[in-house]
This record gives sequence, C-alpha cells and structure tokens, in this order.
Amino acid sequence: MITSFVLLSVSMGSINEIAQSLIKISDVSEVYSVTGEWDLVAVVKMKNSERLPNLVTLEMLKIEGIEKTATLMAFQIYCKEDLEKIFSVGLENCESSEQIDPV
Repeated sequence: MITSFVLLSVSMGSINEIAQSLIKISDVSEVYSVTGEWDLVAVVKMKNSERLPNLVTLEMLKIEGIEKTATLMAFQIYCKEDLEKIFSVGLENCESSEQIDPV
C-alpha cells in the first residue's frame, strides 16, 4: 500500500467545503485542516502510485478554491508499536520490563 500526503493551499473561507469534496475522492482516506503554510492535508492510500498524478492534477485540482498543492510520497512508516516491539525483544520474561522506557 502506497501512502501519500497532498498538502493544499485553498482560498480563504473554503476549507470545510473543499475538505468535504476531497474526502469523496476514491483513495483519499483522510483530510486534515492544519496550521501553517498549508490549509489542508489529504492522506491518499492506494495499491500503487500510477494513479497518483491523475488523482492530484485531474481530480483534486478540479475542485474550485484549491490554489496550490505539494505531494509527498511516503517511503517507510515508523510506528510507536513497532519501535516498542523492537526494543523489548528478550524482555518478555523480565520482571522489570514494564519499568524500561524503550523510546
């Protein structure tokens, strides 16, 4: 599964409407309103990246009010649960393992 993040700058006062339009697009799993330079972040999850260019340039940019986008494709995920498993190897039977902070 490929995960990408599409950062969107939108016209003032249109964040809610654009977010609602984005979430209806196939492969868009989540949309966040954020602070800073960008107004929205759309999380895109798809089986392969071949459809990503069309999704952004043909589907997203058809939505009125989107002024600018930047797309980030994730290479690897780092998850807190995964890190805890890595650092706790061999401590399963250790009485004090609950006192060890793996991070």
